[in-house]
Amino acid sequence: MNEFNNILSVSELTNIIKVTLEESFSDVSIIGEISNFKAHVSGHWYFTLKDAGAQISCTMWRGVNSYVFFTPQDGMKVIVRGKITVYPPRGNYQIDVRSMKPAGAGELQAAFERLKQKLAEEGLFDPEHKQPIPKFPKKIGIVTAIDGAAFQDMKSIAARRYPLAELVIASCKVQGEGAAKEIVSAIKLLNTRDDIDVIIAGRGGGSLEDLWAFNEEIVARAIFDSKTPVISAVGHEIDFTIADFVADLRAPTPSAAMELATPNKDELFVFIDEFSYYFTEKIFEIIADYKEEISGITSSYGFRIPLDFIKSRNQYLDNVLFRFQNFFDNKILFNKNRLELLESRIQSFDTEKILRRGFALVSQEGKIVSRKEKFDKDKSTQLKFYDGEITIKHG
Repeated sequence: MNEFNNILSVSELTNIIKVTLEESFSDVSIIGEISNFKAHVSGHWYFTLKDAGAQISCTMWRGVNSYVFFTPQDGMKVIVRGKITVYPPRGNYQIDVRSMKPAGAGELQAAFERLKQKLAEEGLFDPEHKQPIPKFPKKIGIVTAIDGAAFQDMKSIAARRYPLAELVIASCKVQGEGAAKEIVSAIKLLNTRDDIDVIIAGRGGGSLEDLWAFNEEIVARAIFDSKTPVISAVGHEIDFTIADFVADLRAPTPSAAMELATPNKDELFVFIDEFSYYFTEKIFEIIADYKEEISGITSSYGFRIPLDFIKSRNQYLDNVLFRFQNFFDNKILFNKNRLELLESRIQSFDTEKILRRGFALVSQEGKIVSRKEKFDKDKSTQLKFYDGEITIKHG
């Protein structure tokens, strides 16, 4: 029995490997090219990081990936930081990614060109989709940071040129992690109202990385889908973003956007008798409601159980969903083929088709005569052909 003392089970060996790898590589930074990127419906990201000689699987969990300021694309070279983890059910090791950034500005420029070409081919930049900008807007929606200089400039210009216009700001982040999602939410929020005549979306100048939120595909599609005309106002005159190409009108700066959106008060002086109203209090109420909701979520039971267990179960659930989908697809295909086979067999017994080939049905007294020994020479016989019946009388 001594020979079994040093034998390990698969689970025991995997646990030893798991502890060894996770303790030895608890914080690593890796550079590589993204491939097979998949944003799962659960919100988690799954992808492979590779170079010329090797590749490694990576996961980035929902919540953590919201801090990435860009959307990863296959072929993009990135630097990730995280820890090595082992997924025991499969015996695979992978990187649990905690942060991600492009490996240089060139990667962002390449991603910009790829997305620009893709959206152009889909027709998102075509002139026929552009909506006209109203000449006398009553309410102007603004998508930008409420504490940014761009908003202050637009507010000043609106007050100087056309104080009749009411500015409705949907404040949001305009750079960094989560900015693209906030911009999309702000555009959609303004679209829920029927009294917004035009939307200005933008921010002041900055680097390519600073402006990147306006190069995200989700922002471009939100602008394209907006029922309210959108003026893009991103950066300085020399800056161009994807939002500029898809918007109904491009302005070189936020200040210029407000000038394009409003008439000059000198031309409408007779109508100016009131000031614009601002809804910052409403925005703060919305922020407070979200803050309370988020506080409730973060204090719930799910955030108190071990994070590693949550991650493992999430990945297990994703795998189960994959298997279910494959099972039902194969089941449907099998039943379809079986049905076609049965249909073919049924058709082979079709009496009409048999008669067409020159055969005849022999019957006596209303019964089919299927054998020679059942034929009675003294009884009348009915012969049924494809094109009719005849009766032969005996005796």
